[in-house]
This record gives sequence, C-alpha cells and structure tokens, in this order.
Amino acid sequence: MNSDPRVMVLIDADNVSANVLEQALIAVVERHGAAHVRRAYCTAESAVKHLALFKRLSVRPIVNVSTGKNSTDIALAVDAIDLAIAERPDVVVVVSSDSDFAPLVIRLREKGCRVEGIGQKGKTGEESTQVYDAFVDLEHRAKARSASTSAAPRAAAPGSAALKPAPKAATKRAGKSDRRTTPKPAEKPAKTAPPPDVQEILAAVPALRGGAWVELRTAAEPLRKAKLLGKTAASTKVFKKHVDFFELQPDKQPNRVRYTGPA
Repeated sequence: MNSDPRVMVLIDADNVSANVLEQALIAVVERHGAAHVRRAYCTAESAVKHLALFKRLSVRPIVNVSTGKNSTDIALAVDAIDLAIAERPDVVVVVSSDSDFAPLVIRLREKGCRVEGIGQKGKTGEESTQVYDAFVDLEHRAKARSASTSAAPRAAAPGSAALKPAPKAATKRAGKSDRRTTPKPAEKPAKTAPPPDVQEILAAVPALRGGAWVELRTAAEPLRKAKLLGKTAASTKVFKKHVDFFELQPDKQPNRVRYTGPA
C-alpha cells in the first residue's frame, strides 16, 4: 500500500512571479515526493505568457476571464473546496502572498488537510503566514532561466556547473587575412500589451505610465475612485497582484510603486 501523501498545489499565478512559481513547485516535490494536482489560476494574458512554463512543469492553467476585483482569488478558493471533497488530498499547498486566503486555509484544515503556504519574499505580510501549518518565503530571481522556443535541451539539475562557452575558432594563417565575424545580436522578444487589469490601473493613475516612482498614498485615491481598491484596503494589494508589471519599494513596508511593463 502506498503511504505517500496525496498533494495538491494551487497557485495564484497573478500574485507571484513565474520564477517563484517554478521554485515553489520544485520545493513541493522535493519535500513531499510528488505534486498530484497542479493548477495555476490566472488571466488569459498570463496563461499565454507563461504557456511554455506551464507545459514544462505539467501545471494546468485555470483561466479566469472575469476582470473583477479578487475574481482569480475567488476562483481558486471555490476550486480548492471542490477538489478537497472530490480528491481528498492529505496536503494542500497554496502558492500566494495574499492574506485573503486565511478563511480558505481554515476550512481546508477542517476538512482534514494539512495546509502549507509558499509566498514571494518582500510581498508577504506577517498576517499571511501565521494561519498556515507551515509557510515558506521564496526570493524572486530577476534573471531566471527562460524556456527555449526551439527544441528544448534537457534542463540541468539545480546546482550543476554552467556550460562552458565554445572555444574560439583558430585564425587562418598562410598569408590569408585574419577576418573575424561579429556575431549577430539576439533578437529581443516583442513586448506584449499589458493585461486589462493593468491597463485599468494605468488609466486610473496615469503618472505610472512613464515608469517613474509614485507614492502609494498618492495612487490610493484614484484607485478607489476607479473602484479598483476598497475603501479600507491597502493600495499595495492592487500592485502585488501584478508583480510582472509593478515594482514596490522598500520590500518590507513599501511606500512607493513604479510601472515596469511595456509602454
């Protein structure tokens, strides 16, 4: 009889970066031996953007077509309860830095699940970690390895030595000129338009479009007028849902934000 726990991983892909998502799944498999259910909840734009990553990690994207506030969080929570009843997992891992999942964590525990959380370092508040049976913060790596668009070679194991560059070709002698060809620079990937949620934020706070730093207290009022932020909610919540497009500083208690996506 197999004594290994049945593990379910539910990822708020609009809340953590693609790099943290990958680190989280690797950490779950290393800790529990497997991740039987792997689902990432995101917008259609995010699903297309991270399609290669989802395929490589065998993650099933659950696309949320609604653009309403917290709609992705609600979709994840509803699915989690359905899966807890149908699949009866031993361990549920929620990958998100959002504190809104506290009621879900409590309900899953009542269903007999051990509930663990994984967040992105610098985005997770203390109130988000205490409700879980265990919680880990992962550091976002800015220069994450990107998936190749061609036939992908087998990925190197974590910690393995980097590939050495090919040796330079020997120069020709015997009276012939020593001509060296300049390598053609790699083409930069085309920038895609930001998703509808991000466009709504930029429309509400036009000062963000140029990439300049904007005080969070300055951004809060127009966000509330545009009904993108609740009356008592912190403005950081809006930007933390789109970590690929906005940067918050400082990490622990951010007070300013800037737009880092395409113009």
